[in-house]
Amino acid sequence: MPAIDGTSEMNQVVTENQMATAEAETDADVALTETQGTETPKIDPVCADLLLNHRLRQEDYTRAVHYQRQHGGSLLSLLVRLGLASERDLAETQARLMDIPLVGVKDYPEDAPDIEQISVRFMKQSRLVPVRVSDDAIEVVMSDPTDEFALQAVKMATGLDVIPLVGVGSEIEGVIERYFGGGRSAMGQILESMEGESEEDDDIEHLRDLASEAPVIRLVNLIMQRAVESRASDIHIEPFENRLKVRYRVDGVLQEVEAPPSSSTAAVISRIKIMAKLNIAERRLPQDGRIMHRVQGKELDLRVSTVPTSHGESVVMRILDRESIVLDFSKLGFDEFTQSRFVKVLELPHGIILVTGPTGSGKTTTLYTALQQLNTPERKIITVEDPVEYQLEGINQIQTKSSIGLNFAAALRAIVRQDPDVIMIGEMRDLETARIAIQSALTGHLVLSTIHTNTAAGGITRMLDMGVEDYLLTSTINAILGQRLVRRLHPEHRDSYIALPEVVEEYGLRRFSDDEQITLYKPKVTPDNPSGYQGRSTILELLTMTDDIRRLIMKQATAGEIEQLAVEQGMRTMYMDGLIKSVKGMTTIEEVLRVTQES
Repeated sequence: MPAIDGTSEMNQVVTENQMATAEAETDADVALTETQGTETPKIDPVCADLLLNHRLRQEDYTRAVHYQRQHGGSLLSLLVRLGLASERDLAETQARLMDIPLVGVKDYPEDAPDIEQISVRFMKQSRLVPVRVSDDAIEVVMSDPTDEFALQAVKMATGLDVIPLVGVGSEIEGVIERYFGGGRSAMGQILESMEGESEEDDDIEHLRDLASEAPVIRLVNLIMQRAVESRASDIHIEPFENRLKVRYRVDGVLQEVEAPPSSSTAAVISRIKIMAKLNIAERRLPQDGRIMHRVQGKELDLRVSTVPTSHGESVVMRILDRESIVLDFSKLGFDEFTQSRFVKVLELPHGIILVTGPTGSGKTTTLYTALQQLNTPERKIITVEDPVEYQLEGINQIQTKSSIGLNFAAALRAIVRQDPDVIMIGEMRDLETARIAIQSALTGHLVLSTIHTNTAAGGITRMLDMGVEDYLLTSTINAILGQRLVRRLHPEHRDSYIALPEVVEEYGLRRFSDDEQITLYKPKVTPDNPSGYQGRSTILELLTMTDDIRRLIMKQATAGEIEQLAVEQGMRTMYMDGLIKSVKGMTTIEEVLRVTQES
């Protein structure tokens, strides 16, 4: 790459990219003019690209522009500081528009280059760090490669041509600290500014004051930010005798990450409880709450649960990213075989459809997708949930509140008087709820719900064990969908191999492929993705009610007998669905065995 020498060549690069994004700028200018009702200045190419790619909301951009006019400063830095845009989104967009490399955290050299002309203070202020020096040029990673003042300053100080590279601001700060500041992490820097506090402190007002101090706020925000960057679904904060453990659940598997010292336990947990509007004085009973928080430009909804343990309160936060929820059957992992059968069942005017599986297997997302399919102006849909995870446009959603007696059964009794066409019940928890749901199905409503069992056939025996009469089950249940989540392979980050004959024989893979040699896949581990997997997908089994299965139920047959008959009639089990997806390269056989526990 040619060296960029100060102002002239940098202006040329920016000008070329302004021309390349002219259409983007025009669209964004029009949108902003409509919002403000006044003439707007030329929009930055990076902001235009972020707006068009929905990585920045129009109203957020307008707010940032107003703030910049009043207080000055860099607009891009302001977007990050206000939490309106992600640092990584900015870096990726700048690198693409300016056609210069994006430097990841793994790409920095182990040791700092031998450079004394640039002070550490200037590096921190300008958010740049030199990474390589040659006889006539210096490569500098910058959070803002268009900062002409910084470029000229580095050129004048070193007498070398400056080659700018793009980096994420927080990562640049971490590298500066590693090179020149003793190697402290971002969390280490925050902790250094905190006064030593005892976790045994029982003064509630003191805890409240401590949790409101800037270092503790930054510490909790850093824990949440890293969880979002890791694509985590849950954050676990667990106190033990001599340490505080922080773990993220990524693609269904827990990973331990850097944690604050045990001395900060009381402050960290109190801060989270204050954010969730919980009672910080109550440490003997479990509590539940919610946090609405913006991280890297994303609106997050965090479900917070605390339980008392031997060494303090354990906190689990479920991250609900409203922007990332996908309500599309094919993207959830439904293939044409299962999707066509499931949609056909959804079109029935009345009856019960159950979704089964363990906690965290995607049951609620599947039900939301089904409701989205049913959500038309001709249908009135009401849900009873605990909690309401995502808001769905056009659907009446009720949050249960056990403290005032509004449980599933009480809400259902009121719902049936609201003239609904479709009812969704978050979970069949007891016989009373099941009876009202069955009565609703018998009176012409379509009822969707979940139940905790291992298989689809197990849902029938579970309902019988709850005390539901067999004749009511056979006359109301239309289908039961069983599902699990498996980690997904990315098409560009996987390695193929020819399956051994004994593996093909053991798992019966020949029935899923016509090829002479069966190809399987394994994850390709990279520094940015240590597990090799990216995201999750469902493996499914759909048991539809037939007259033969109804007769088996009336004979009090076991779940195994019901499943065997369903397979004979064409049902594909989760295990079989997983094997098919492993042959197609969507996941691995190891993942299928991990979640189905079949050999």
